[in-house]
Amino acid sequence: MATKTISLELEAYEKLRRAKRFPRESFTEVVLRASIPGSGVSGRELLADFDTGDSVFSDEALDAIDVLNANDRPPDIP
Repeated sequence: MATKTISLELEAYEKLRRAKRFPRESFTEVVLRASIPGSGVSGRELLADFDTGDSVFSDEALDAIDVLNANDRPPDIP
């Protein structure tokens, strides 16, 4: 497996270290499970795909979204 050496400021290193779920988890594992803002699909991309009839989501993902939406209920507000 190829590797790449990077430099981090101490604050970034500590944040990464604290994100480890267990002591033997590697920084690679932490980074790979991280959610990076901006790496998703933009509204513009979704609209373009809608206009062309394409989909950025698989049928399985769309089915999962439908299930989640069907089970989503508004909160009970007294």
